[in-house]
Order: sequence, then C-alpha cells, then structure tokens
Amino acid sequence: MNIILLGPPGAGKGTQAQMLVEERGMVQLSTGDMLRAAVAAGTPIGLQAKAVMASGALVSDDIVNGILSERLDADDVRRGFILDGYPRTPAQAEALDALLAEKGMHLDYVIVLAVDEDALVDRISGRFSCAKCGAGYHDRYKLPKAEGVCDVCGSTEFKRRPDDNAETVRTRMAEYRAKTAPILPFYEAKGLVRRVDGMAPIEDVKAAIEGILTT
Repeated sequence: MNIILLGPPGAGKGTQAQMLVEERGMVQLSTGDMLRAAVAAGTPIGLQAKAVMASGALVSDDIVNGILSERLDADDVRRGFILDGYPRTPAQAEALDALLAEKGMHLDYVIVLAVDEDALVDRISGRFSCAKCGAGYHDRYKLPKAEGVCDVCGSTEFKRRPDDNAETVRTRMAEYRAKTAPILPFYEAKGLVRRVDGMAPIEDVKAAIEGILTT
C-alpha cells in the first residue's frame, strides 16, 4: 500500500505513521528527511539541494521530485510508503502522479485525519510532561495521581513545550488548511480520499486506517 497521510499538528499523524511503519513494514517518506539524507550522501541531486539551501533559497519542486525519485528506487519502498509533507500543491500532486507512473507505482489512498479545531486546541494547549522521564500529562484529561508528582518516576518538575498554546495551534491549523486544501480536490476527483476521525482514541484511529488499507 502506498498512501499519503494528512493531518494537522496534534492530530496524531506521526503516531499513526509510526505504527504503520512498525506493524506493516511501510516506509515513511518525509521530504525534510529525504533532503537531509541526500545532502549527507552527496548524491548529485543532494549537492544541488545543498547549494540552494546554502544560498537561503527554497528548494525547487524539481529538486524535491528528483530526491523523491531517488528514494523511490530503494528496495525498502516496495513494502509500501507513507508520504509525509508532500505533495502540498496541485502542481506537486501532478508531478508525483507522473513520477509514480514512470516507476510503475501508484497511490492507493489519501487518508485524512479529520479534527475539530477547538477540541484540538484544547488537546494540545493542555499538554505538559515530566521534565525527568518525559511522561505525558494534560491539564484536564490526565493529571498526576498525586498533585505535582510524576506517576512514573516521582519527579516534581514538569515542563510544557513553548509552542503548545492556543494561538500557535490555531496558526498551525490555518497553515495546514492553506497547504492541504488545494490538493484534496485533485485526489477526491480520483476517488482516493478517505477521512478518519482524528479526535477518536489512538486505537480507534488505528483500526479505522487498518480497515481502509485492508479493503
């Protein structure tokens, strides 16, 4: 199975992708990771990307497509891939279609983790964790059993990510809509889009995705 997994920050996309990697042997293809790997490996397209990034310019679609093309030739991708962060525009989606066709590959599904913005803001802005062991908590849904004491290691020090606040989350949501909305009609026209309730418990989301991939 080859899929695009879409969802705003906090929707659980990373968690679901990791489970697919671990349980189905799929490969997660992140444009950022692929760029860094190509640059580190010193491939011809990686050297092009390095020069562009060194100049402070944005890496062009042609370079990203070239790096993706190289990655798709690797043997591990034959077990199925999850595209992360690409495509983001109709032009990129069309280029991806052409690239996959050239390699005798295709997309099976575009799975969207649908979320309620207000509920997502509540979910993310209330998160905090133990500063020592990293155990996760939430202001409303999962407080330590003893106030101010970590359930796992007994530490009394906690921390919050600086970007886990309502304003930042809403900004991220707006960016996600701006980047994602343009490609959904492209894939809806092909009948590839499937929506899953991203606000459901992790295991329920996992089951819903598994149901899509096994139909």
